[in-house]
Amino acid sequence: MKMMKGEVVLNMPAEKAWEIYRNNEIISKLNPDLLSAAVYVQGDGGPGSLRLFKLGPAVSDYVKESMEKIEEVVTGRSVTYEVIGGDLKEMYDPYRVTFSFIPVEGNNTKCIAEWKAEFEPATATRPPEKARDAALRFLESFDNFQLSNLQMTI
Repeated sequence: MKMMKGEVVLNMPAEKAWEIYRNNEIISKLNPDLLSAAVYVQGDGGPGSLRLFKLGPAVSDYVKESMEKIEEVVTGRSVTYEVIGGDLKEMYDPYRVTFSFIPVEGNNTKCIAEWKAEFEPATATRPPEKARDAALRFLESFDNFQLSNLQMTI
């Protein structure tokens, strides 16, 4: 299986980044150009849950939506899912992604947010570079997120 990954450093603790990623209401408002909606259509975010991502206009020429089946959750650290429906499933089969939030050693106010994809091309001839770039831009938007603007509590 082929693999691709990327990472960004976030100016927040890993626990906070994890909570943001797992909250559909919050991540649907983080960067609507990249992700316009997220919803658990089955389950509560644990293994076996189905989560639908509707992508925004910045990536809609590439991917409009993605249905994901959560395979593994390491609470506070990572979530791994397999894409089971949508545009990416047509391009790559399988297509498995892990988002990880790793504390920066010696600095509890920062973390490394990592995106890793394992895939086999189905119809696509190129690696999922656009998906990686969009995921990393989305993760970077966590730093711009202000809870007070949304009047929410994580």
